[in-house]
Amino acid sequence: TVIESVVMRVCVRACVCVYIHRFLVCPQVSGELDDCHCDVESIDRFNNELLFPKLQALLQTDYFRFYKVNLNKPCPFWTSGSHCGLRDCTVKPCSPNEVPEGIRTEARNKYSAEVNSELDKCEKSEALGAVDVSLSDETREALKNWTKHDDEAQRFCLLDDEWCPDSQYVDLLLNPERFTGYKGPEAWKIWTSIYEENCFKPFTVKRPLSPLYSSGRSEGQCVEKRAFYRLISGLHASISIHLSARYLLSDEWFEKRWGPNVSEFRSRFDSELTQGEGPKRLRNLYFLFLIELRALVKALPVVKEGSFKLFTGQPQEDCRNKERLLDLLHTARSFPLHFNETSLFAGDETEAAKLKEDVRLAFMNISRIMDCVECFKCRLWGKLQTQGLGTALKILFSELPSSPPSSRLTLNRQELVALVNAIGRISTSIKELQNFRELLAEDT
Repeated sequence: TVIESVVMRVCVRACVCVYIHRFLVCPQVSGELDDCHCDVESIDRFNNELLFPKLQALLQTDYFRFYKVNLNKPCPFWTSGSHCGLRDCTVKPCSPNEVPEGIRTEARNKYSAEVNSELDKCEKSEALGAVDVSLSDETREALKNWTKHDDEAQRFCLLDDEWCPDSQYVDLLLNPERFTGYKGPEAWKIWTSIYEENCFKPFTVKRPLSPLYSSGRSEGQCVEKRAFYRLISGLHASISIHLSARYLLSDEWFEKRWGPNVSEFRSRFDSELTQGEGPKRLRNLYFLFLIELRALVKALPVVKEGSFKLFTGQPQEDCRNKERLLDLLHTARSFPLHFNETSLFAGDETEAAKLKEDVRLAFMNISRIMDCVECFKCRLWGKLQTQGLGTALKILFSELPSSPPSSRLTLNRQELVALVNAIGRISTSIKELQNFRELLAEDT
């Protein structure tokens, strides 16, 4: 009948609307996350309303916008015949006069009370005409190597860029992370190498690795290896959101227009288009956020020390920057549902130590792979974000100032800048998710 036909059409439309809302408006990411007692909704509110604005203000400052990096290191794993020739892949380094003198000439690269107090004592002794305790060149080199060895034993990533004469300062605000056109086999070679060879790939992931991988929870894996895989998956998801949010929409000879690309976002995260994998990838992004947020909190005792300075050579600005950083860390501490890092590397001490070293070396290898990225801008942001995550892992599994001096946590400027920028990228990704939800809702 006519009535039955009308009712049937209404029901079909209603079902279609439900389908669109469920799968196209927003990937279904909600509820509690695996391996931690925290929910997505709490993270969204905390990040978007409290953390994100403070992070953005801090990242505009001179101390955090200038990052020292060597973009010309050769790939250590395979021969790379060329670099990306696209205009948007290029990175413009700073000229010396563009970088604050205090950053260029900073000598005190460790922010621990122990190190800085010792420097102060040496300076005072020299002023009082102390006994000549100068060291030979050989001894100085040996001490430098011992210090470097102690640092590297705690690190999860390479930081040799800060010492390399080929390194240059880059203004991150003038070289933003966005879609450059770098894609295809060369780009996937990087991610395939990371997942297939260095990332404790879950047994549920089948070969060959398909774009953006399977990111489900694996069975039979220990929590540490599962967590490591989820961190890399979350980092990959975050980078994909950045590229989707700052996509090259038009390229005229007189103007380029960057903005959100809804189709690109859906292709990476829509549940229907990714066979249900998209929401899992986004859940891993939230897990990564919790790890880096917890690292900020554990760094608070170090930052609170009176000797800790964000030195740029501009005293008033340096003081304000430290106040901003402390405010950010106190805000991070106020989050009520932090990840409990003591659940990792627990149990038998010998086995836990070996597992921790396996994870550390695996992540160290991933940081080396960043030198194989052919797009310089992608390499810049890849190195920065892997160094930031590596610093977060170092903080989580290093002791703080209440421990004996030999095991105290120390951070140099390179690590601090990478850490704050890295969580700034993750925070931006979560903020961008809100924008994509609204755009997708408008499309329906």
